[in-house]
Amino acid sequence: MNVIVPWGEVLNGGNILAPGRRYPPGMSEEPAPSRLPLSVAIVCKNSAATIGRTLESVKGLAGEIVAIDSGSTDATIPMIEAAGGRVIASAWLGHVKTKQKALEAAKQPWVLSLDSDESLEPVLEASIRAAVTRDDPAVDGYTLNRKVYYDGRFLNYAWQPERRLRLVRSGKAKWQGIDPHDQLALIDASTSPGRLDGDLRHDSFQTFEEQLRKQVGYARLMAGELVARGERGSHWRLLTSPPGAFLKQMLLKRAFMDGWAGWLAAAATAQQALMKHAITIELARKGKSEQ
Repeated sequence: MNVIVPWGEVLNGGNILAPGRRYPPGMSEEPAPSRLPLSVAIVCKNSAATIGRTLESVKGLAGEIVAIDSGSTDATIPMIEAAGGRVIASAWLGHVKTKQKALEAAKQPWVLSLDSDESLEPVLEASIRAAVTRDDPAVDGYTLNRKVYYDGRFLNYAWQPERRLRLVRSGKAKWQGIDPHDQLALIDASTSPGRLDGDLRHDSFQTFEEQLRKQVGYARLMAGELVARGERGSHWRLLTSPPGAFLKQMLLKRAFMDGWAGWLAAAATAQQALMKHAITIELARKGKSEQ
């Protein structure tokens, strides 16, 4: 029995299906979505534990996957190559410069910038497909909402909402900010980005112990950047910023609605603020004494 395909031309397993044409048995009548004029730009190093989900979530969506790898020794590179991705080896240049390098390496008209521990949920995937297909000339980029996924569920209150610009036209955006707090921004600041529906899953950590260890490095890095820019630290901020960060999460963000994980998320946020200001004061005093 032949199948009548009622849609417009679509790609299906490499074959063109045209409307009204009869096809032999065995060829699926479900249209396979075509790949978009979209590059997925990733930065990674030893990301085998999470990058599989990242690659799977953009499978069939992007016309190109390009990754800047800073010395992986695990299965990260083979996994990217198996997914059809292009890997560029690079020394780690810092969060901002390395992500900018990945952005510039992308060849498609649209670029989706992802970390190696981020993946698209189905609603977000559909929203990206619709936005790139629509190709509205008045829009140079789109923001999306990122949610931490922890212990088998999303944290729907802690750190929420966390909207970030991630889908941009090639050449219309650049990475900026103070490491490790990078930010993708439109070059033309007078334009406003669109908004994508759906969530970007962030597998940032498996345990809060792991998260706290990461924050030590992040706090040291940011303190060094602040001191290099002339900051000297503030005892007042050391006193007020940690409890302020905790209360912001618990009261304004309602992190307590996430249960015990929300309490720990608020505590981790307070710890990062404490370490950042403490290390900034220490580095500034050391630098002054060595002058």
